[in-house]
Amino acid sequence: MNAHTDTGIAGYTPAEVTVAARATYVAFIGSGFVFASWASRIPQVRDRLQLSPADLGLVLLAIAAGSLVALPLAGTIVHRVNSRRTVAGMSVLLAIGLAVVSIGYRAGVVPLLVGLFVLGLANGAWDVAMNVQGATVERHLGRAIMPRFHAGFSAGTVGGALSGALMVALGVSVTAHLLVVAVIVAVLVPLAVRGFVADTDQAEAASQSASADTRSGNALARWREPRTLLVGVVVLAFAFSEGSGNDWINVALIDGYHAPAVVGTLGFATFLAAMTAVRWFGTGLLDRFGRVPVLRGLAAVAVTGLLLFVFSPFTPLAFVGAFLWGAGASLGFPVGMSAAADEPAAAAGRVSVVASIGYCAFLGGPPLIGFLGDHLTVLRALLVVAALLALATLVTNALRPVVPTGHPESAASR
Repeated sequence: MNAHTDTGIAGYTPAEVTVAARATYVAFIGSGFVFASWASRIPQVRDRLQLSPADLGLVLLAIAAGSLVALPLAGTIVHRVNSRRTVAGMSVLLAIGLAVVSIGYRAGVVPLLVGLFVLGLANGAWDVAMNVQGATVERHLGRAIMPRFHAGFSAGTVGGALSGALMVALGVSVTAHLLVVAVIVAVLVPLAVRGFVADTDQAEAASQSASADTRSGNALARWREPRTLLVGVVVLAFAFSEGSGNDWINVALIDGYHAPAVVGTLGFATFLAAMTAVRWFGTGLLDRFGRVPVLRGLAAVAVTGLLLFVFSPFTPLAFVGAFLWGAGASLGFPVGMSAAADEPAAAAGRVSVVASIGYCAFLGGPPLIGFLGDHLTVLRALLVVAALLALATLVTNALRPVVPTGHPESAASR
């Protein structure tokens, strides 16, 4: 574990690192709250536009398309601009996209697609930037904390989902609901991220320049690193599981179990609550057992939950399946981000690559589940998630920590 002095690591005091950790939590919570606020109103948007499952899948593709435009560039943006300015700017852009969605869906599919694309574009860069800052704080603390930042994201999604359920129950319009969310995020997040610390200590970067940084001087070279690509494959599978739950649990409960809209939204909240709990308490498992055994075990839990959710004979048992599914899907993305950022000087580029691969799940997932849903029902289509998780366990060894040359091994890299 890294030893702290009065001046902390890289010139930061422990108090400054604590402030940075809190600011990082706000960035993750804000991102999750926005996403779930939108996701909680998907059924109402679908009904307004009379979309089939396949059509809805294509509409949801716009978010992933926007993210995939931003993600390959995000590493360079963060490296040149820094994570604080990136998150602040993208939070405002994301709020603009959400405002367009809240009003545009009333006019038709095209304005909705434009708003969702902008939302995805901003979210992609925001995602990389906050994960880079999270990895920086994790190194300063000398222990695993990235899953707790992602627990913050999940807590934001739970809050967004529950507030969405309340808005549905009270009959509040999609427009009014999402406009208020957009204003909150555009104001609070830029203020909070002022507490971020520098992404890469200059001495740290210099000590690694002969290894990680010099091996490839540009972001494109990170795409030629076998370990980085394999980490991306693992993240892809877990992101596909997480994204499918986010996009389709609500609809699957309404259509497959004939549940009312509020029950569908509560099922979505159950999935998110399970993810939040495991992300918060799972850091102890990672410190004790390591990344690979934990992720393999959680993949088995997710598959069990998926099978229960799909084949349950009644709705309450499907909620149990949703809980297990969310618990199992919880740590794949944050652990992948930590693995990508093991070497600080290369962190921004590698996180960008891994996030780009992971977001392919959000690109291909909605239309794939929607297409299969038209032929097999949405519930049966979700079985493809279980198959992908099973395959991902074959390459989880890529997540074994890489300790930067010249740096003591910390608890976060065991």
